[in-house]
Amino acid sequence: MKRTPIHVDLSVFPDSLRPIVEGADLYDSSCSPEARVLFINRDLGYFLKKAPAGSLKKEADLTRYFHKKGLAAPVLSYVCDEYDWLLTQRVLGEDLTHKLYLDDPKRLCDVWAEQLRQLHETDASDCPVKDRTAEYLALAHSNYRTGKHDLSLFPDGWGFASAEQAFGQLQKNEHMLKSNVLIHGDYCLPNVIFDDWRFSGYIDLGNGGVGDRHIDVFWGVWTLNFNLKTDKYTARFLDAYGRDAVSTDLLRTVAAAEVFG
Repeated sequence: MKRTPIHVDLSVFPDSLRPIVEGADLYDSSCSPEARVLFINRDLGYFLKKAPAGSLKKEADLTRYFHKKGLAAPVLSYVCDEYDWLLTQRVLGEDLTHKLYLDDPKRLCDVWAEQLRQLHETDASDCPVKDRTAEYLALAHSNYRTGKHDLSLFPDGWGFASAEQAFGQLQKNEHMLKSNVLIHGDYCLPNVIFDDWRFSGYIDLGNGGVGDRHIDVFWGVWTLNFNLKTDKYTARFLDAYGRDAVSTDLLRTVAAAEVFG
């Protein structure tokens, strides 16, 4: 996990957050342009995420929910003013792009798949997001209508020659996607923290909720291919997860939706 030392003017923080920031060593740990993430090196560590107003509420709600299930760090503060601010405790350990894990790809592949199957078997009857799949498909349709798409994400087996081909695949099978398991929604190696091969928690939960397992399975395969720079572990991952629960057609349908994600 990237941590670049920085200095920040305290006046940019809401009054309620300044005491935890003041006097602490601060590090930029951002990994996307949509939000800025600061690591606060105090006590056992904290993460503070800043994003446009209103954009972190769902993530705050889902992080609280996952924490209640023992799957995420506690939310210490959520502030919505000119910007959204989300303060959480650090999850102990390192994300799964750490050298310790990437240097043992077979073991990584197996624990990666087994952890996902365990998540999908978690009781989610009380989850605050009841139909993540409907939201997911609505976004894909909206982006298709407005011409927003990216065909470069999946150039190999799940690639599409055109936006029309991808949307045709989506229309063909989207009715088969369910909302029946608890999903992370962005199941990539940087978003799962292990402590010496023991699961510690999930982070970046804004796309989670009750959804279709194939969304997570797709990203689980994609991130192994991307971070290990090979697709040789795809079959091993699907075996470890359990092919009884996976449809190749629905994985390709998720790939089609992600063209417009």
